[in-house]
Amino acid sequence: MAPDVQVALNAEPEAQPDPGPSVLRDCADAEAYVASVCFKHGPPRLVGVELEWLLHRPAAPDAAVDLATLVAALGPHAPTTLDPASPARPLPAGSTVTVEPGGQVELASPPLPDLDHLLSAVRADTAVLHGRLAARGLLPLPRSADPHRPPHRLLQVQRYRAMEQAFDRVGPHGRSAMCSTAAVQVCLDAGQGADVARRWAALHALGPVLLAAFANSPTMHGRRTGWKSSRWATWLACDPPRTAPPQAADADPDVDPAQGWARRVLNSNLLCVRGEDSWQVPLGVTFADWVRGAFATPPTTADLDYHVSTLFPPVRPHGHLEVRYVDGQPGDDWTLPTAVLVALLAEPRTVDRALELCEPARGRWVSGARHGLADRVLARAAAGVFTLACERLGAGPVRDRLADLTEHRVRRGLCPADLPEPDPETPEGRPA
Repeated sequence: MAPDVQVALNAEPEAQPDPGPSVLRDCADAEAYVASVCFKHGPPRLVGVELEWLLHRPAAPDAAVDLATLVAALGPHAPTTLDPASPARPLPAGSTVTVEPGGQVELASPPLPDLDHLLSAVRADTAVLHGRLAARGLLPLPRSADPHRPPHRLLQVQRYRAMEQAFDRVGPHGRSAMCSTAAVQVCLDAGQGADVARRWAALHALGPVLLAAFANSPTMHGRRTGWKSSRWATWLACDPPRTAPPQAADADPDVDPAQGWARRVLNSNLLCVRGEDSWQVPLGVTFADWVRGAFATPPTTADLDYHVSTLFPPVRPHGHLEVRYVDGQPGDDWTLPTAVLVALLAEPRTVDRALELCEPARGRWVSGARHGLADRVLARAAAGVFTLACERLGAGPVRDRLADLTEHRVRRGLCPADLPEPDPETPEGRPA
């Protein structure tokens, strides 16, 4: 949820210094700006990942994480939102650390040239990060929704106060989404030319399938919810216009997605309007309304950039494409959905084949979150796309693990939520 944790993957450095934010007085100009900055065209070369973990103390699993312990654990890597005096140094392999509202820790990798480099760097940085946390008695939970504790906002910053206030107007789910969930977010280049639309469409077509295959949050706040991915259900319910998948027409493989996304951005309600001393949380005011004069001061492109960061759809364009629909995984298993997405987006013919395999499962987001691979349509699509991913991956341990998962879990219609409750005290968070 932290804005702009990763630069556009294939963006080139600016030739000239940024002259500063530009004032927006026309909706057409605002839409054109969104289209230009959110879909950076270029050959797909780089990949990144953002990993979130819920933390707990094994000796006191129901206790909330306290601020002082987290600051001490992260040390010089703590973000300034947590410790204003921190130098916020990257981890040794270049990943940065952020903290989510409820104290979830997030690692954001640098953009890297291929899957092997990504896995190597993130594994190294994860080991350092988790080692620092363990030294203070904090371990990552192996589920992507907090199974025991009620939501508790740890960070007292303006952004999260505004989010909480806006979500509270809709219902109780926003606090849980903010403070009690964790995800694997894979970042991929948008591509170039006609491939942009097909990559965008493929990521959405794959969404219900991978959501189901990696659903890992059957329990939340002390009860079984009836959903295999309570995390996804919570995010979808907290503010549907802000978090829902796009309409089918806006994820068509033959239609440039930039215009549809720009239209959605401008027609979405403002979560907040930032001020020097205090922030407003307006009710029912869209960004387009702001451009048309809803407030005395017109918005700037910086305001528009910030507004985009307050939208949480399953795939969010930030120059690169940020895939947000995969539940957090236990231990090293984040490598598996990452490998699947990298393999399936590697070349145009594989993208086209993935689109074909997922066609019968299009739009089955709610069923994927509720039923996982017990949904037979999703299970058939998953068997096809996982087999395709294995074919496209080079030989190696990740390919072997993915093939094993395909045979022994996906083909049996199982997701992590169907497996025995992981033991959060085992090194990998898998069943003891």
